[in-house]
Amino acid sequence: MKWVRFERNGQAAYGRWQGDQIWPSPLSWEEILRGEAAAAGAAIPVQEVRLLNPLGRPGKIVAIGLNYLDHCRETGIDPPQKPLIFTKFSTSVLDPFGEITWSTGLTNQVDFEAELAVVIGRPARRVAAETAMAHVFGYTAANDVSARDLQFGDGQWVRGKSLDTFCPLGPAVVTADEIPDPQRLRIRSRLNGAVMQDSCTDQLIFGVAELIAFASQAFTLEPGDVILTGTPPGVGLGRTPPLYLRDGDVIEVEIEQIGRIANPCRVID
Repeated sequence: MKWVRFERNGQAAYGRWQGDQIWPSPLSWEEILRGEAAAAGAAIPVQEVRLLNPLGRPGKIVAIGLNYLDHCRETGIDPPQKPLIFTKFSTSVLDPFGEITWSTGLTNQVDFEAELAVVIGRPARRVAAETAMAHVFGYTAANDVSARDLQFGDGQWVRGKSLDTFCPLGPAVVTADEIPDPQRLRIRSRLNGAVMQDSCTDQLIFGVAELIAFASQAFTLEPGDVILTGTPPGVGLGRTPPLYLRDGDVIEVEIEQIGRIANPCRVID
């Protein structure tokens, strides 16, 4: 099942998306995560709505760095021996076709990172990898937009990863029953139509179950929290010369079985 959050006639709601139709639901996101059922409203053509980010304002965005071996190589960093966790503030979340914005007075090195995002459905605290997948509600696509000059200039990553609009998500959350193996998904990014990243989630150093188990030893993962699982090679930082986003660019992320997000870029000086 694909769940979307959408706006129509000035009203936001959740609905089930199939083909070119959306069936509105009266349920809240919390009720959907609990698996509650309710009768759907009359179908709406998807062309008549504006798709919003499907998670609203997540409680936590848990991000994983350096989780593809080839990405470690392109950045000249040794692969981690355990998952490298950082966070993005929830105010960075952006709609799947919303506008990524930044000021050149703050950053001049805005980069893209295509990522598979895991949506937690059941509380997870000190769970084992063998049972971790039972805590997954579903999956969506993400772009871990990064201000590299801030990321590395600060000595830690949070500010450079958390600028407003720096976490596009969507277009839908695909429930876990439709993706039994999240380590078999093609993942790509395109910049102005040109392919930048093209990989598969089978290249993850630490898989979804390992990430949930590892994180849950330190803190509780709650329903609606999201884990960004890392990015494959091809980011702007790893190119010679580096290739950063510019005013007027359009950056896309597409993940097999989930869909595509596409975000125009605008400098707001």
